[in-house]
Amino acid sequence: MSDLVRITDVSPRDGLQNEPGVIPTSDKVKLVELLCKTGVDEIEVTSFVSAKWVPQLGDGAEVLQRVHAWLHANWTKEELPGVPCLSMLVPNQQGMQAALRAHAGVSVEKIAVFAAASETFSQKNLNATIEESLERFRPVMEMARLACGQPIHVRAYISCVIACPFEGPISPEKVADVAARLIEIGADEIDLGDTIGVSTAENVSELLRVVTKRIGKEWLAKRSVGEYGLTLHLHDTFGRAAECVRAALDLGVRSFDGSVAGLGGCPYASKTLPDGTIQRAPGNIATELLVRTIHEAGYRTNVDLNALADAAAFAREIVAKSRAGAGS
Repeated sequence: MSDLVRITDVSPRDGLQNEPGVIPTSDKVKLVELLCKTGVDEIEVTSFVSAKWVPQLGDGAEVLQRVHAWLHANWTKEELPGVPCLSMLVPNQQGMQAALRAHAGVSVEKIAVFAAASETFSQKNLNATIEESLERFRPVMEMARLACGQPIHVRAYISCVIACPFEGPISPEKVADVAARLIEIGADEIDLGDTIGVSTAENVSELLRVVTKRIGKEWLAKRSVGEYGLTLHLHDTFGRAAECVRAALDLGVRSFDGSVAGLGGCPYASKTLPDGTIQRAPGNIATELLVRTIHEAGYRTNVDLNALADAAAFAREIVAKSRAGAGS
């Protein structure tokens, strides 16, 4: 099995979507530009969810268009194949249509859809049962197969793969059931998300054993150029994400999500302190920590840690300004 590990940075989408203050479009674009120089394999740029529900990402179309303009102005035709895959989250058919409109004249490389392994979380976060959410994805998958003259790669997130903030522990078998259904309707990649960051090396290992037994260990290998079928998306709420990365590497996982500077975090994992203030939960595993952990374990990535440090410094700067402006 290859020792090269694929890295996706989700900070422009998952890292920023719950920030309380408004981050200017120009800052989001610059963050993506800096990430393009790091060597990460994919950047999840934005989401085409309703601005009513996620106002922080209401400028998704403009961000994408500015990023594409920057790429074509600053990268030669020969360099463009080395640009990271740029992906976006789409919640439903309407989101997919908006994403395709935003990409007018530019091919779409990858979209992501978002399911859950918890019925309660699905209903609170998606306003639908698990089965209803899967049915919503069918027309999205069909559009992905037919759009732009070539198939669009589809990543399918599954949230709450270890535990749910409302239901508690989630059985690996339930996660495997959702993964199998997503593959059945056309997902190219399954992204297992520990939404509230409660994973340990032991329960991640058990999850991976159960899921790969159900969907096949071939999902751990490359399924197309530069793509793996199974990705792990960890949050570092209790500081155990790095040990989970090492356990997953031992079991053959070669694709991970990170968020530069550790941005993000599920709002359901935050805590209310005795004085009534909200203590934000730590976010996704920092891409810097993720890459260092992988390198220390004897594996390779395409990431330049110096360039990643520049992106992390900028990410911390724009988030600090945003929070100061929002009074948080």
